[in-house]
Amino acid sequence: MKKFIKMIALLMVMTMTVSVFAGCGKKSGSSDSIKIGLVFSLTGGTAITEECMYNSAVLAIEEINAAGGINGKKIEYVVKDYATDPDTAVKVVKEMILQDDVTAIVGLYTSASRVAVEPILEEYEIPLVYPTFYEGEEPNDYVIYTGCVPNQQGDYFVPYLFENVSHNFYLLGTDTTYAQGINAQAEALINSLGGKVVGNELVSSDVTEFSDIIAKIKSTCGDEGCVIYANLNGDSGTAFYTQFAAAGLSEKYTIASFIMDESFSTALGSAAANTYASVNYFNSIESDANKAFLSAYGAKYGEAKSAAVTAVGEATYDAVYLLSKSLEKCGDDITTKNIMGNFAGISFDAPQGTIMVDGDNNHIYCKARIGLVQADGTIKTVFESDDVIKPEPTK
Repeated sequence: MKKFIKMIALLMVMTMTVSVFAGCGKKSGSSDSIKIGLVFSLTGGTAITEECMYNSAVLAIEEINAAGGINGKKIEYVVKDYATDPDTAVKVVKEMILQDDVTAIVGLYTSASRVAVEPILEEYEIPLVYPTFYEGEEPNDYVIYTGCVPNQQGDYFVPYLFENVSHNFYLLGTDTTYAQGINAQAEALINSLGGKVVGNELVSSDVTEFSDIIAKIKSTCGDEGCVIYANLNGDSGTAFYTQFAAAGLSEKYTIASFIMDESFSTALGSAAANTYASVNYFNSIESDANKAFLSAYGAKYGEAKSAAVTAVGEATYDAVYLLSKSLEKCGDDITTKNIMGNFAGISFDAPQGTIMVDGDNNHIYCKARIGLVQADGTIKTVFESDDVIKPEPTK
């Protein structure tokens, strides 16, 4: 009798073990669908930026489903709001994996949130497609990156500003993993060019009063002028641009930012005019793919929203399509190993132009672009690399 009870107990343990690990290697929705998670800040300090990302993801999913889905299976999606908070990001990503049984996740904007969830991705072996330009340095094996990295962005932006605007730079940013990284990279590059870093300051993400910093910029830069290399997130960025313009400093000092995009430029109006941006996509790009993307976006969300489509919105649209192509190559064998492996060499005729995933590091080949914000809020391309650039995230 005791032997029989031990056998039953052993069988129960084995069954529980199989149940736990069955979810780690293979995920799905129902038999006729594939479930993915979308995680964005629909509230919080970066919601102004991430709204376009969420909208673009949903648009791509609907287009893919309308075209027949992935090997005949429709994409189901679960969306969760991480409210610009890394701890909340960890919580909702866990929920997506353990409760919603997603195959893969698309989303996140801040570097802090991405870094926070990486141990969860590793523990449960779930891929994340991260659609944001970022500081590079420490890529993760469970992440595909569809934004640009410094050698496709800052390595072109700083020399352009040095040659065309000023040799003096005042570095300003939100105190985040991202701004810390790019400010350090910018300072090294400015020094190598023979330029001068006249200030380097990071502020809390909740700062919206910049009178002291603006006074400091005036006293530090003086009549020589300078580039204000300002990478401020969300509400902080809006406040700085507005207060800077109100102080009448735009003629002498020039703001340049990776974070400036159409969501900010259209919202800020004249306060953003004649400032510089650098990403791999502006929605003023004249291409058939971009026109089709913006037309579909405008039809779904309205023409005003279409005018504010951003690089990270476009990168999210690309992320969903690249993920769908990887899943398609999986056939019926949808495992994390297959999903990650299938990304290598996948290309997509994106709105920004043709992009391709580098199998060596899971980042995309893309062009570098620099833009100047116009009075009407559009961003005019003033520099574009001749060809796509190999990503070097750990350069």
